[in-house]
Amino acid sequence: MAQLQANGIEIEYEVFGDKANETVLLIMGLGGQLTVWPTAFCEELVSRGFYVVRFDNRDIGLSTKFHEAGMPDMAAIFGALVSGKPAGAPYSLDDMADDAVGVLDALDIEAAHIVGASMGGMIAQLVAANHPEKTLSLTSIMSTTGNPALPQAKPEAMEVLMTPAPEGDIEAAIARGMKAWRVIGSPGFPTDDDLLREWVSRDVNRSLYPVGVARQMAAIVANGDRREKLKKLSVPAVVVHGADDPLVPVEGGKDTAANIPGAELRIVPGMGHDFPLGLVHIFSDAVSSAAARAGNAKAAE
Repeated sequence: MAQLQANGIEIEYEVFGDKANETVLLIMGLGGQLTVWPTAFCEELVSRGFYVVRFDNRDIGLSTKFHEAGMPDMAAIFGALVSGKPAGAPYSLDDMADDAVGVLDALDIEAAHIVGASMGGMIAQLVAANHPEKTLSLTSIMSTTGNPALPQAKPEAMEVLMTPAPEGDIEAAIARGMKAWRVIGSPGFPTDDDLLREWVSRDVNRSLYPVGVARQMAAIVANGDRREKLKKLSVPAVVVHGADDPLVPVEGGKDTAANIPGAELRIVPGMGHDFPLGLVHIFSDAVSSAAARAGNAKAAE
């Protein structure tokens, strides 16, 4: 892994494959470090002929932390999320989309297939909307549009989302992380305890920074409704969503696909809000399909 300068901050990143191939840029979700993208997924994309870039979003992992912004008022954020009203935030999802584009620019990549999961899917949508020249295709995974009329997360999923990891207590943070993944994970594709503990321990020991997660949540709530932007997209898009997602209900994926012209919707039975190894081929197929459509469109020009 390495660091680069993008959009005025330091961003930790990692690459896989041959840079001569078309790039897939992976954008992770709320509080997720780049390591949450399964290495097996990155390697599968490489085997399909892509160059893969994954990175830590701002305020998480080993990228720049916004310490001076302090802790947002989580009660106000939660209230805004439930009511659909605007909330203040120290930075925006648009800023985070600019970060993603900055990663491409720093690596001298003209354009990429943009792939995002959860909050990362929201950011990916904004990359496609705000920077169409950098977007070859869009794959939005387990994400949504910001439409306030959509169903909210199940109470147990919202509880684990809004309960911060105990800072400074590694074992407690690992236990909290395992509980969270169990609550929001895929009932049809469960990850065994030993592997889940390995993944959670890896990330907790790499970086534990709960306040950054809170600021990212504030950015999500402040972003609001993206449907009007999505309606103007003109890139090939595939939307993947779990039928059993307790955190971002499947209606979010349906609404995303309905508002992107020509988008393909893929609903996966048994999938929740995580990245089980049993679904690597599903995610890879979605990215490959979006990329193939982009290639066909270019060839037809």
